[in-house]
Amino acid sequence: MNEKNEKRLMRAEEGRMIAGVCVGLGRYLGVDPTIVRIIFVLLALFAAGGVLLYLILWLIMPMETA
Repeated sequence: MNEKNEKRLMRAEEGRMIAGVCVGLGRYLGVDPTIVRIIFVLLALFAAGGVLLYLILWLIMPMETA
């Protein structure tokens, strides 16, 4: 597989609001980042795991390179 066609989970620099986790997940999954943000907010409000999950992903996901 060509490196340019390789699908990688990375935080995004462009379009980010806090750390780029939701934009990176949205690109990786092929969905709008707004949907990913809504899911994280719902998890934070109702399951109390959204904030922890976001922080863990922030720490382990590498930043997108130019």
